[in-house]
Amino acid sequence: MNPWDRPGYLVKRVQDLLHREMADALATQSLGVSEYAVLTALDARPGQSNAGLARAAFVTPQSMHTVLAGLEGRGLVRRVADPANARVLLADLTARGKRALDRAEPLVAEVEDRMLAGLTAQQVRQLTASLAACADALPARA
Repeated sequence: MNPWDRPGYLVKRVQDLLHREMADALATQSLGVSEYAVLTALDARPGQSNAGLARAAFVTPQSMHTVLAGLEGRGLVRRVADPANARVLLADLTARGKRALDRAEPLVAEVEDRMLAGLTAQQVRQLTASLAACADALPARA
């Protein structure tokens, strides 16, 4: 098998291209891909910790600290101490953060639509199921 036809290589190639296109689209809203991931994660599940958001955005906890500090400084996220552990800060979207996410989501959807344009609806469902099965087959990392 040609190494460039291997599934792992193709997944990485698509991920790199998708990340680049998303970064370009989100830059028009002064957002990075990790920042968008945080806003999306907090919209889906408010009150997440730095560690949880780092896992959701595929970055290190140290990098997430920087991302959250930037979002907080721009008024898109607010952090409060966890009542169960005052050393842990829990993040939530602000109204301004929700508006930023609402502006960014159609831009990301357009990138995804372009990526999937050559596939039928059935192929998109199959691709989604196949990628989910691949992710489930590999061990999760903490």
